[in-house]
Amino acid sequence: MSSAESPVTRFAPSPTGFLHIGGARTALFNWAYARGHKGKMLLRIEDTDRERSNPAAVDAILDGLKWLGLEWDGEAISQYSRMQRHAEVAHELLKAGKAYHCYCSPEELAAMREKAEAEKRPIRYDGTWRDRDPSTAPAGVKPVIRFKSPQEGETVIHDNAQGRVVIPNKDLDDLIILRSDGNPTYNLSVVVDDHDMGVTHIIRGVDHLTNAARQTQIYLAMGWQVPNMTHVPLIHGPDGAKLSKRHGALGVEAYRAMGYLPAALRNYLARLGWSHGDDEIFSTQQLVEWFSLEGINKSPARFDFVKLENLNGHYIRHMPDAELLADFLAFLPHVEGGPELLAKIDDTMKAKLLAAMPGLKERAKTLVELKASAAYLFAQRPLAIDDKAKALLNDEGKAALKALHPLLAAAPEWAAHPLEAIVKAHAEATGIKLGKFAQPLRAALTGTSTSPGIFDVLAVLGREEALGRIGDQMAT
Repeated sequence: MSSAESPVTRFAPSPTGFLHIGGARTALFNWAYARGHKGKMLLRIEDTDRERSNPAAVDAILDGLKWLGLEWDGEAISQYSRMQRHAEVAHELLKAGKAYHCYCSPEELAAMREKAEAEKRPIRYDGTWRDRDPSTAPAGVKPVIRFKSPQEGETVIHDNAQGRVVIPNKDLDDLIILRSDGNPTYNLSVVVDDHDMGVTHIIRGVDHLTNAARQTQIYLAMGWQVPNMTHVPLIHGPDGAKLSKRHGALGVEAYRAMGYLPAALRNYLARLGWSHGDDEIFSTQQLVEWFSLEGINKSPARFDFVKLENLNGHYIRHMPDAELLADFLAFLPHVEGGPELLAKIDDTMKAKLLAAMPGLKERAKTLVELKASAAYLFAQRPLAIDDKAKALLNDEGKAALKALHPLLAAAPEWAAHPLEAIVKAHAEATGIKLGKFAQPLRAALTGTSTSPGIFDVLAVLGREEALGRIGDQMAT
């Protein structure tokens, strides 16, 4: 790519399920490279497998990309809608003598497979119709079109991550590019679409490396420029095994429901298979500025939920309160009980949540934990008290509440620091440890034994609500 050109990347998922975490990382790398070089990232839905493709999966992929903040350029393109163009190229190759009709029956192909297995050879098409006179074709048989793969020499892939990859041409048989029903196959469709869309850089999983050799041969046969290629290492679990659902091979929507922030997930995914020195935590803008194809590692990356959770906690703690509130509200529709909670959040409750956010975010590693910590704000009087909190509201605890209630009621200013001063002064005057007052206060105000700082809780609840909750427990 010359300095005058802007790169064009593409993300090309198959709509057979949700946007899984490996696909999300591929999209992120394509997006970061395009944005960092003032180029474009295109989106192509590879929906030619009509039996497995479904509209719900397309919607889930688009929704997952938008939630991650990975906007593409232009309209999403359906590969299926371009099948006629793919077939045209197959016939161009046929006309140029670089492809041929193959009339082999299913039985003949099965016999080839069995013979190869018996001789312990790789299963490959044996070229029966490669140089055969089409006039000898059996009557009434619809042929496939096979690409005439070079039989000698080698196909070389110059890969940014994998280095120089050499595949002997004898290891690649004559690929079917058009089925007998007229439908094109994957490797042909991908080449035609990438060429027609002007894709300059292909960034995808290393599992496509063999496809890259076949696709390179088709590019060369058509006289087209082969795009710059980068095959990214796979993601493994922390134990080094192939990523499974127990490791985190879930759809992006699952990470949203688990309470991860898009910015944190972008940061974490960027570090899976790519590095910039020793930097672990960086902004999305820094990622765009720093990202390079040369920085992509060759070996598999390891997915670690503990690291992701810790990183997410860092983002929660350092995010401005108003931004965190916006992400929290956007998260609620996607978590159990969230829609009902969202319905209760009016402008008054938003103000309370914003005021409570400094205390809430100090302990939370996910938005799920933040939601649990914020539950006291939504609780209705009289509060449901859990077992640990009940133990704190024994006779001693209730006596502490009765002593504090009038002192708090007389507070000239209802804010965390003045309220803390009142309680501390009373503890010192009575010679009783501060915890003996703070713990029953927490139980009465939240119904639990854990919460954000108790004086912050007092302040956020407000004078009337806080005193009412304390009074409720004094009366029981």
